Amino acid sequence: MGATRWGICSAGKIAHDFLVALKTLPPEEHQVVAIASRDLSRAQEYARRHGIAKAYGSYTELAEDPSVDVVHIGVINPYHLSTALLFIRAGKNVLCEKPLGMNGAEVDTMVQAAREKKVFFMEGLWSRFFPASEKIRSILSQGSIGEVMLLHAEFGSPQLAIPRCVEKELGGGGLLDIGCYCVQLACMVFNGEKPESILASGFLHDTGVDKTASIILNYSGDRQAVLTCTMTARMPNRASINGVKGVIEIPSPFWCPTELVVNGQKVEFPLPTPSQQLYFTNSAGLRYEAEHVRQCLLKGLKESPVLTHADSKLVNSILEEARRQVGALYPQDKA
Repeated sequence: MGATRWGICSAGKIAHDFLVALKTLPPEEHQVVAIASRDLSRAQEYARRHGIAKAYGSYTELAEDPSVDVVHIGVINPYHLSTALLFIRAGKNVLCEKPLGMNGAEVDTMVQAAREKKVFFMEGLWSRFFPASEKIRSILSQGSIGEVMLLHAEFGSPQLAIPRCVEKELGGGGLLDIGCYCVQLACMVFNGEKPESILASGFLHDTGVDKTASIILNYSGDRQAVLTCTMTARMPNRASINGVKGVIEIPSPFWCPTELVVNGQKVEFPLPTPSQQLYFTNSAGLRYEAEHVRQCLLKGLKESPVLTHADSKLVNSILEEARRQVGALYPQDKA
């Protein structure tokens, strides 16, 4: 197989950062062949800026392009389901940005469709593919800090002025936007185990989406994850994995980490310098999930062994239950 040929669905901020991150990888291994936006002029602008040969004014045109191996979907949350299904049914491999669905039912529908069409399908929870995350999994599997008894993770960023973050019809809310990073870390650290109980409490914005939420996940053996996300205040945005023999600290930003402190010893994982400015912190790290997708495709895999369909289902089910307890419900929840 030559270069993995990417199609980019949407011309927003995450698409820009993903394109810049791809440029930090060898061009003989990753090539962007087309981009689509519902606004053709925007797709054309991105194509010019990023050197992409083809720009489409509809997602259907991208789905029908035979030169595309895999599509990166960066549309807003409520459109993940319909957009992913469009590409899956066209026989395309798909990397869909987090959160994979608005709720568990949507995730189940997408996963089922991908299995039926026998295409590769993965959620874009980029955190899991950082070298620091690989190191965490290695430390835990070796038992270097002993059994993990407590995990703390927090993500706070003032976002109430951003319509995408607070409008219900745009899929806003802290849990879906940033809380997913806390939840995915807990799911990774506790090795995909289902919590015995989920306790969530928080506050709603005037629009009905959650603006602050804290979640306690209780696991077998008296182990616990304590997670907080808020769109009302800035937090230290750190995480700690606390075992009976030691501790792994993940400094800010814990969801895209470039260093760890393991039992007091710092370990660094520097990112490459991007060729263009990025919208989001450490977005050059999107390269790691892109390369992981390529490796999966080279091996003929239909799901990632690092972020399985079951992993995505678990993360999204915890988020859904937390939203239910806090009272943040969407029209999709009544479907």
